[in-house]
Amino acid sequence: MNRREFIQRSALASAGAYLYACGASPAVSKTMGIQLYTLRKIIGGDVKGTMQKVADIGFKELECYSYGNGQIFGMPYGDFNSMIKDMGMKITSGHYSLGLAHPEQPSTITNGWEAAVEDAKKIGQEYMALAYLDQTERETIDQYKQTCELVNKANETCKSAGIKFAYHNHDFEFVEIDGQIPYDVMLQELDPSISMELDLYWITYAGKDPFAYFNQYPGRFQQWHVKDMDKADPKMQADVGSGSIDFKAIFAKAEQAGLVHFYLEQENYPSSEFESVTNGYNYLKTI
Repeated sequence: MNRREFIQRSALASAGAYLYACGASPAVSKTMGIQLYTLRKIIGGDVKGTMQKVADIGFKELECYSYGNGQIFGMPYGDFNSMIKDMGMKITSGHYSLGLAHPEQPSTITNGWEAAVEDAKKIGQEYMALAYLDQTERETIDQYKQTCELVNKANETCKSAGIKFAYHNHDFEFVEIDGQIPYDVMLQELDPSISMELDLYWITYAGKDPFAYFNQYPGRFQQWHVKDMDKADPKMQADVGSGSIDFKAIFAKAEQAGLVHFYLEQENYPSSEFESVTNGYNYLKTI
């Protein structure tokens, strides 16, 4: 790390610590969210029925996926938003792609971003998150830095629309490349106004400590993905609250982390989607 990078990093860390100490972090949402990717295998068959079940369980906030060209789940984004509002829910965040690996894909950071931001603004969406980096987009540290440049530009478009930008991690960001941890590089390179949407399963799977990141970068983790790890097989996920991740201890640090919204997410299930989602919801209500 050169002198300029050290000064910049120290300044950002100090700023985050100051905001945390002064109580400037946004208040944690009192309502529970779900990342709809959890229901990807069933939502396409009955969008309205699936969303009504989500509302009936008690979820109030949604993080969407698969938006493209003004459409989601085969219907206009505005119509979907109106439908879920009538059910007592709201879209607080959405997942998007970088687009370098698939330049033909619409509504990515590198293809049609302005229109995607405009659609998010129309429905009052608070966050837009980069969900995942394709293997070809993350093979070198220079590629991660290129991603940060693109994300910083995308963030400016979001800020002009009153939307916050976020980056969602998996485990690969914590795998060392040329002596550097990509996730740490991103925290240094990204504009400090960009939130890191922390996936609690993937950071745990990668063998990293979320508390260490909360301490070093207070206020930067405004959204979380809450999914649990199977006690016997770390590659599998358990219903939230039944696995090996200590969510009570993690949620105790919510203010320091800067948490605003959290979303239950599950990619595989011991039984069925809705049984797992209901079990997770009921557990999270206890903490």
